[in-house]
Amino acid sequence: MLDRLARELEALLLATEKPLSMESLSELTGSGFDALQDALNRLSEIYSTNNHSIIIGEIAGGYRLLTDPDLGDVVTQLFQGRRPGKLTRAAIETLAVIAYNQPSTRASIEMVRGVNSDSALRTLLERKLISIAGRLETVGRPLQYETTDEFLAYFGLKDLDHLPKTEEISDLLKLSSDDMEQRNLFDSISVENTIES
Repeated sequence: MLDRLARELEALLLATEKPLSMESLSELTGSGFDALQDALNRLSEIYSTNNHSIIIGEIAGGYRLLTDPDLGDVVTQLFQGRRPGKLTRAAIETLAVIAYNQPSTRASIEMVRGVNSDSALRTLLERKLISIAGRLETVGRPLQYETTDEFLAYFGLKDLDHLPKTEEISDLLKLSSDDMEQRNLFDSISVENTIES
């Protein structure tokens, strides 16, 4: 049987649209970080031990209830036709350059990619996967771009330290977006995250 704090956490993680940080959970429940971590651990153990279809995911600097990746094939059927358009190869390349070299200017992105990146940058800004990080203090003061928490959530990453290694990225860039999905490269991503983004 769950205690009150664990039940509160479960309700908050179920109701939220974005990952909740420890600070947010502490404010909402009035509990300290140690008590919260203990309650999160108890919930995770219950889900794991009893073979539940949900897990507690630590993504984008916070926590959220996610569907078990093992059930992704069946959950995907629920959202057939509702998934937003896939990222283009140009957008994926641009996003990779920004993720590994942030903050990045348009010129530095285009130097790496070798082509104009205006359209890809616009798409990534619209999808809130990147944001403007300020201006570089140089001639022309170009805009600088960085990834967002939505980027972390989209790829199911806890933080930027969990990005694939640079060797893996070169292999990823050789694949089409369909190939990436078929290979299930980010198997820790819940179906819900990829649909909402």
